[in-house]
Amino acid sequence: MRVNVNDFFSEEDWNNVVNFSERHETPFQLILTDVIKQKYEELRTNLPYAKVYYAVKANPAPEVITMLNELGSCFDVASIYELRQLLALGVSADRMSCGNTIKKNTHIKEFYEAGVRLFVTDSESDLRNIAKAAPGSKVFVRLLTEGVMTADWPLSRKFGCHPDMAYDLLVLAKKLGLDPYGLSFHVGSQQRDIAAWDNAIAKVKYLFDWVTEEGIKLKCINMGGGFPAHYLEKTNSIETYATEITRYLREDFGDDFPEIITEPGRSLVADSGVLVTEVVLIARKSRTALERWVYVDTGKFNGLMETLNESIKYPLYTVKQGLAEKCILAGPTCDSVDTLYEDYQYELPLNLAAGDRIYWLSTGAYTSSYSAVAFNGFPPLKTYVI
Repeated sequence: MRVNVNDFFSEEDWNNVVNFSERHETPFQLILTDVIKQKYEELRTNLPYAKVYYAVKANPAPEVITMLNELGSCFDVASIYELRQLLALGVSADRMSCGNTIKKNTHIKEFYEAGVRLFVTDSESDLRNIAKAAPGSKVFVRLLTEGVMTADWPLSRKFGCHPDMAYDLLVLAKKLGLDPYGLSFHVGSQQRDIAAWDNAIAKVKYLFDWVTEEGIKLKCINMGGGFPAHYLEKTNSIETYATEITRYLREDFGDDFPEIITEPGRSLVADSGVLVTEVVLIARKSRTALERWVYVDTGKFNGLMETLNESIKYPLYTVKQGLAEKCILAGPTCDSVDTLYEDYQYELPLNLAAGDRIYWLSTGAYTSSYSAVAFNGFPPLKTYVI
């Protein structure tokens, strides 16, 4: 298996990656901002009616936030720590939403005092906290959605509630003096089954109609994220996603459908990233072992968390060519969990040796942002932005 980098980057961008790589010690992540800009413009072109709230957790690099702010993006903020970072970078609070349904009362208050007026909830206790700490704010109630297991990085039952609970929360929000503004859902990250949006939108339409019995007119649908990046598994284009989602909306709501919010993270930034690693060691476990273990200088704890359960399969590129053989890929730390791919075995050149570099493509999302601790003393992943 040999990846063609021309399928991922322009010749100029790839030359920039290689030239930069030669001057820096591994491991590190390199982000190309022109790719993010292109992805943002593609999304705006294909979903012109939707407001974009970038999911900051995907890649919080200051350069990424600043560029998207200048392009006019809004931001999905999941903690007061992201809130503080964005405020320091000059992002206006009225262009942020608090998208985490799990939050302390004091944190809700900090969001409110900063000027945020858009909150997502999925439980009565959280809703009552919002009413106390952020009076009069707009709220979305997040729904549980089916089909999330068809996503490469599925989201669990940790977030969202059933429609009957959503109904009760919307009614309660009105009684508490909040603005029951709309409904929110997330079909799962790296969702390749476009029909997942059809099911979610149909459920949203049912609730839009149901709550009118209580005199509540919902105004907005927050569709969350889910659009895919360019990994090894084949996906449709953003144009195809947008065309189908627009059709689903029109089938349920007609031409005059509600305000739409989308919260892309992975689809905006993943393809902009290259994680550059070095081979530390190549070994076999017995004299007759048929498989090599290839150890690289980064792993689950410093950048490659999404290899957990081998969920995300990144495209890999090596300069060396020739006869290839399947191998097991693992990170450098003293923890057996730090095995990256064992069931799915990549084919890497037989002449690969310690000191050679492996380029992990489409690693601009959920890599550096997961690399937060110095486990075994290995420092968090360095990020450079060009």
